[in-house]
Amino acid sequence: MIRAVCAPDGAAPSGGYAQAVRLTGVDELVLVSGQIPVDEDGLVPDAFADQCLLVWRNVEAQVRAAGMELADIVKVTTFLSDRIYAAENSAIRQEVLAGLTPALTIIIAGIYDPAWLLEIEVIAARSGSEKGK
Repeated sequence: MIRAVCAPDGAAPSGGYAQAVRLTGVDELVLVSGQIPVDEDGLVPDAFADQCLLVWRNVEAQVRAAGMELADIVKVTTFLSDRIYAAENSAIRQEVLAGLTPALTIIIAGIYDPAWLLEIEVIAARSGSEKGK
C-alpha cells in the first residue's frame, strides 16, 4: 500500500506532492535513472515546456517497460538548470501526474549537457495485490 503522509506539526505541501510517502507490503520497486529531454532521434527541443513533456514521456516509457504505471511513482527528483523554470515545471508535473502526489525533491543544478534544461528520476513501487490495475 502507498499512503501520502503529512505531519500535522510540519509544513503542508504546496503544489501537488506529499511531504512523505509510506510504503507497506511492497513487492516491486523500480528505480528509474534520470531521464533527459532527448527523443528517439537524439533531438532536444528548445522550449522548456517541450523538454519537460518529453522527459515525462521518457519517464513513463521506462516505468511502463518495468511493468508499472505513472500511478506507481512514489518519489520524483527533478533537476532544473535554473529556478526560472520552477513554476512551469510544477504545472507540467501536476498535469502529467493528474492528481498523484508522490514525494518530491527539486534541485537547481548544473546539468550534464547545457542544452538540457531539466532531468527527472523517479522511484515506483507496487504491492503484488496491485498488479495489473
